[in-house]
Amino acid sequence: MFNNSFNLGVSISALLVCIVNLIYTFIERRTDKTQNRIFISIICILIVNSISGMITGIYGDNPGESGYIYQVFQVSKYAYFVTHTALCPLFFYYVCCLSFVSNKMKSMKAKLIFMPFFITEILAVTNPLTHYVWSYKDGEGFHREWGEFLIYIAALIYYILSFVILGRTWKVISGKRKAALVFFFALVGVGVFLQLIKKDLKVEVLAEAVGFTGVLIAVENEDDRIDFGMGFYNRAALRLDIGSCLRNRRDLHIIIMHIHNYDLIDRIVGDEDTNIIADILSDYLKSITKRYHIYVPDKDKIVMTFYSDVYSDADRIAERIAERFDETWIYKDYTVQFNVSVILADLPDQITSTSELFYMIDNPVPADNEKKVLKGEDLQFIMRRRAVESALSRGFTENSYEVYYQPTYHINRRLHGAEALIRMHDGQLGNLYPDEFIPVAEQCGLIDDIDDFVLEEVCRFVSTGIPQKCGIDNINVNLSVIQCMRPHFVERINEIVERYNVEKSFINFEITETIAANDYEILSGTIQRLKEEGFLFSMDDYGTGYSNVSAIFSLNLDVIKIDKSLLWGAEKSELGMVILENTIRMICQMKKKILVEGVETLEQIRLLEKLGVDFLQGYYFSKPIPKDDFIKHIEKASAAVR
Repeated sequence: MFNNSFNLGVSISALLVCIVNLIYTFIERRTDKTQNRIFISIICILIVNSISGMITGIYGDNPGESGYIYQVFQVSKYAYFVTHTALCPLFFYYVCCLSFVSNKMKSMKAKLIFMPFFITEILAVTNPLTHYVWSYKDGEGFHREWGEFLIYIAALIYYILSFVILGRTWKVISGKRKAALVFFFALVGVGVFLQLIKKDLKVEVLAEAVGFTGVLIAVENEDDRIDFGMGFYNRAALRLDIGSCLRNRRDLHIIIMHIHNYDLIDRIVGDEDTNIIADILSDYLKSITKRYHIYVPDKDKIVMTFYSDVYSDADRIAERIAERFDETWIYKDYTVQFNVSVILADLPDQITSTSELFYMIDNPVPADNEKKVLKGEDLQFIMRRRAVESALSRGFTENSYEVYYQPTYHINRRLHGAEALIRMHDGQLGNLYPDEFIPVAEQCGLIDDIDDFVLEEVCRFVSTGIPQKCGIDNINVNLSVIQCMRPHFVERINEIVERYNVEKSFINFEITETIAANDYEILSGTIQRLKEEGFLFSMDDYGTGYSNVSAIFSLNLDVIKIDKSLLWGAEKSELGMVILENTIRMICQMKKKILVEGVETLEQIRLLEKLGVDFLQGYYFSKPIPKDDFIKHIEKASAAVR
């Protein structure tokens, strides 16, 4: 039914497909990884098999028992069986590399897995002497012997093993890779099955060639894994690769570099067409390890992986990296100094999940760090962060949150108001302070609930009438920019305040100076709507960020809170006094009220009286205290005035 011409056409088609795959692989330079080299080897095997099929298509299976045609026929059959026997074992190893289990191939148990390949390959290689795989008799032509049956059994074993390994790592394989591998398995299975039941239908090699084309498109092509601006693997690739290593218990050393001054360097020497990491650091990073072990999950973060069975001196590598970043870099006409923290962690001893890894990547290194390389016990901050996140999650069910109040005073030392401050008393971790848990709450999505809790507690307190009776003018409530940006924010604020029938002018929202400096154009619309409802607004911590004067004017604020650092700096130096004096003078000229934080001594109060500020806040009057203590404090202050 299927003549030689048909089989010749099928073999030529398979050959052309393989040649195109091979050329494309070299054009794209996908040749450096182990899996790339295995892929190339498989394509070369299929090329040899296609040529063998072409010879069969030209001369048939019975070219006689003498002459050069017979010799060509014998060589082609020999080359076919010797190479094709290795095809499925090679694909199995390809899947092992893809799934990060190739290191296990070094164990004695794993070597036993390749025993069927060794046996069948010996059968193929020694066939000219034994004729166990195939034989040729004049007049009868080509015959398949029992050895070929063993080759197919071995191929089936590796086919199934490949499927098992993929099944174990299925969750950490990207969608398009899954589709390509399923396509390959299905197509090859159909091709082999058809050739088994119809031996004169030579479609097995073509099915394999087309199947590997799908693998080339979806697996070997790594466009979705590479950040082309930087030339290294991206965040998604890191997540998948680490997930595969964890799933298959692959031991890794991981080095994480946090570039703290990336934005500053980018503003100084970069432009929109360049990437600083790619331009300055690329060659250096690739001198340490292969490019496919380098990831850039964020523009200012670099991650490098080192297999434990290959690199035994990861500590020294990390130290060398830290020492190099202590030196300067020459870029174009600039001398660049990076401020970098280096973290060394082991997988799976210290990193047991991808979420833990991304904790290390996404969260700032502790501010009090003085070591060049953080490793071992230095990484406890990761466990601390996870513990804080768990505490935040259970905080509302266990009533861990509490609102403290710190009073504010007029410059004449009469009671003015208070600032509401969140505190946390966790049953397992003890007392937690906002500097630690608020950044975590912002990142894990609980900041909205915390902000709403503070506002509701303040409104509940104000609705008792106690603050008003004691002469409190308003209570300040901190406002996170994340909360301010959420949909229906204004409506939500109004709903909470109106539920407790609180006068809106009694609530003074505080936004931080650093937030306002960056986002005041976005915030101005929301703030204006709330001010029209009657709420007041203050800028907190003025003097700690960019001190954007335009933000003060554009946001139509009622009070500017000068950070304690300006007050304390004025006591230490003449320059500090000049800064404080001119800051206060400027704000007064803008007709804004001024509150100074950090007041701790009578001398500071007298200084601020001369400078003409309006309100004071600090430990001279009171530290932040629980509500019951605050009520006693303001009742005492109110009685003293009467």
